[in-house]
Amino acid sequence: MQRHSPTMDLRRIRHFVVLAETLNFRRAAEKLHMAQPPLTVSIQKLEAELGTRLFDRGTTGVSLTPTGRTVLAEARKLLFHGSQLGAIARSALEGTGGTLHVGFVGTTTYGMLQKVVPRFRAEYPGVELVLHEATSVSILQQLEDRGLDVGLVRTPLLRTTSATLVPLERDEFIVALPRGHALAGRGPLHLSDLAGESFVMYGAGAAAGLHSAAMLACQSAGFMPRVAQQGVQVQTLLALVESGLGIALVPSVMQRYASDKIEYRPLLELPEGASVGLALAYMAETESPAAARFRTAALGACKG
Repeated sequence: MQRHSPTMDLRRIRHFVVLAETLNFRRAAEKLHMAQPPLTVSIQKLEAELGTRLFDRGTTGVSLTPTGRTVLAEARKLLFHGSQLGAIARSALEGTGGTLHVGFVGTTTYGMLQKVVPRFRAEYPGVELVLHEATSVSILQQLEDRGLDVGLVRTPLLRTTSATLVPLERDEFIVALPRGHALAGRGPLHLSDLAGESFVMYGAGAAAGLHSAAMLACQSAGFMPRVAQQGVQVQTLLALVESGLGIALVPSVMQRYASDKIEYRPLLELPEGASVGLALAYMAETESPAAARFRTAALGACKG
């Protein structure tokens, strides 16, 4: 006898379960809000697909066969998982479930992530957040390659991108000095006060935006910085300052990076073009509902 691999029709499975629970075609049909003849046909088709009888028919009703009793337990599981699958699909469509991959630069850990992530998780606990630390350049590339859903990046950005940027936070440079530096005992400094110093500077490749803003700031004060060392992440520059290798221009939010080896000083008369900040990046044409909700939560957290 040729055996066929059945295609499970959840509607027929539900018909079977209701009939198995009532053991009466008329009552089962009423419960299913359908006529009795279509229910009879549905059960017959299911038995034909499975290649076995599920019910014994009698004059007073029906009873489950031994096979029917075994199938009933599995049928209930199928219905449960089917309803769960539907709920998962609906939550993904509404942006209240699923997985969201978020790229972030290291400096967001000094305030931005702490504002945005708890707010989003409180509003949408069904969404699993997967956070990926990377540089702004890498985050933009991953967004364009669909490896990330949304990104928190450092501005300015000198790279062309098809991503849409939403400003979240504006910041400005301060100077990080090794403890005991001659300028550390003074108050706010002019950029020109730094002209003779050795700098640790952002790399022109992976940190092009910060590199450009820092160089512009120095040039506007009439000097080209003497670069002793380079780094990509702001935290790396601060570690180099701690090591006494030079001074660094860093976003003011980094004052939260407490160290007994660093002193921070504000800078006066910074040029407009030297401002820095954080932005949310996303792909407008392919933005998922969950990513859109994250964007709204981020804007709300930053305005609040």
